[in-house]
Amino acid sequence: MALVRVKDKFQITLPAALREQVKLAVGDVVEVKVEGTKIVLTPQAVVERELAEALEDVRKGRTLGPFTSSKEAVRALRRAAKSASHGPKKS
Repeated sequence: MALVRVKDKFQITLPAALREQVKLAVGDVVEVKVEGTKIVLTPQAVVERELAEALEDVRKGRTLGPFTSSKEAVRALRRAAKSASHGPKKS
């Protein structure tokens, strides 16, 4: 068992041995829930982390579409790729 101290902003640092044991890395998503009087942290799979990132993109409007056809989607992706490769437009 490891003991950790709650910091000013209610942050905690997980000891390296625990992080390594569950293969937790920077950027990983951890589910937090209360079971009785315990706080349970459960690392989530990479797929779940990527889904969380994708949902954040949707919330922030960083999406293309909706499209009425696959051709329309491909055209939009090509335009986005072309504009990204040219960098931001100068005013």
